[in-house]
Amino acid sequence: MRRLLICLILLLAACGTTRPASLVDNDELIVAIRSDVPLISFKGQDNAYHGFNVDVAKDLVARLGKRIRWLEIKAGEQLTVLTDGRADLVFAHMSVTLERKKVIDFAGPYHVDFQDIAVRPADKDKVRDVRDLAGRRICWVRGTNIAQRIVQERRVEAIPVEAPDYNVCLEMIKHGRIDAISTNSQILAGLLTKPGVDLHLVGATFNEQRTSIGVRKGDVAGCEELNRAITEMYQDGTAHMLLDKWFGKSGIDLSVIAVPQFEGCS
Repeated sequence: MRRLLICLILLLAACGTTRPASLVDNDELIVAIRSDVPLISFKGQDNAYHGFNVDVAKDLVARLGKRIRWLEIKAGEQLTVLTDGRADLVFAHMSVTLERKKVIDFAGPYHVDFQDIAVRPADKDKVRDVRDLAGRRICWVRGTNIAQRIVQERRVEAIPVEAPDYNVCLEMIKHGRIDAISTNSQILAGLLTKPGVDLHLVGATFNEQRTSIGVRKGDVAGCEELNRAITEMYQDGTAHMLLDKWFGKSGIDLSVIAVPQFEGCS
């Protein structure tokens, strides 16, 4: 009887210390990224991935002592690759929203940015602020919440026009099917580097964008390890170096770079 009681106590103790499966248990992490966003994450002529998100992912995963296996995704797949188990992490320049937090968790943010607006040069005197988008057609890339934030949060009666990705947005604005593209200023800075793109960046900073890492729902241990790695990345100057490497010539204000306030992992 005594032996049975000891076994039960040990079993209960073991149950109390178990935790859900976590990315920290893996030697290799599947990291989902886009390959079509200049400066952010793109495939170069060497067929390798490059960009700010790619460098940040490499740095953070190395701090965790893990290897990376890349998974290329399209716009709109950021959540499903986590919920169906295809990826451990998503670096897709995602901002945190309550709707997304219902199905996935977020580590970070690893950078805080703002929305901006790009228009044709002929319209630069007509659109100087988010309020000037009222009645104008704006691009809405599937899987993003940018257009909704303009219409719902800012209460600007813009007209969202759906597109599968930002390359289609560029084609639409070039041919007059939309009037503006609004998104994270880093993404816009990258789009303006594409050959043949002639757009004016308005410089209207609004709607804070908390750029974060998507992790599987409930992976508290993995989220906490990533947050520690992000803190180290800022403290040793790596974050500043990577931001300057990719956006130092973009006109984005990099004068103040500090560890972002984290979302929390519980």
